[in-house]
Amino acid sequence: MAKKRRKRNVEFKPDPQTATWVKTFHLTVQQRLQLAKWALYILTIVMCLVVQDVLMSRIRIFGATTDLTVCAILLITVIEGTDTGSLFVLIASTLYYFSGSAPGAYVIALLSFLGVAAVLLRQLYWHRSKGSIVLCTGIALMLYEIGLFVVGIAIGLTLPSRLIYFLLTGAYSCLALIPLYSIIYKIGSIGGNTWKE
Repeated sequence: MAKKRRKRNVEFKPDPQTATWVKTFHLTVQQRLQLAKWALYILTIVMCLVVQDVLMSRIRIFGATTDLTVCAILLITVIEGTDTGSLFVLIASTLYYFSGSAPGAYVIALLSFLGVAAVLLRQLYWHRSKGSIVLCTGIALMLYEIGLFVVGIAIGLTLPSRLIYFLLTGAYSCLALIPLYSIIYKIGSIGGNTWKE
């Protein structure tokens, strides 16, 4: 009996425990491409935030300017679709609020609601194309600016006579969507599209 047990122990050879951190964190090519895509998305939003805060905040055309960070967040949300986009807009709007550039905490709810609504509108009624993505993002941008105006009136931060400036900001932001779309769409196509319609 002891001889059989000894023989069984000799025959059993456990796997070697020499795993390095490179083997532990091995990423496939597709995972590396997805990681690169999200890193470039984050870099794009940070660049929009820097350009908005440093440059565009000083440039006023008829008393209004653009809102580039919100453009980038909503555009990425609509491009990514409901599965990924809804989680992305929640995280991005929260980080946007904590960056100190957002007007208030209500931006988290406003951006999340409008981002998901824009994605659903695009997926329910239009095929995926440049026009439908830009149109749905533009509608969400205009509603975002109107929402900022309504909240500003409700908490006493703005006057009703300033509505035109909010509408102009929405219009300028919609114009900024056209060049921003080509950058974000190229980033979004890294690793292939996983959406199905």
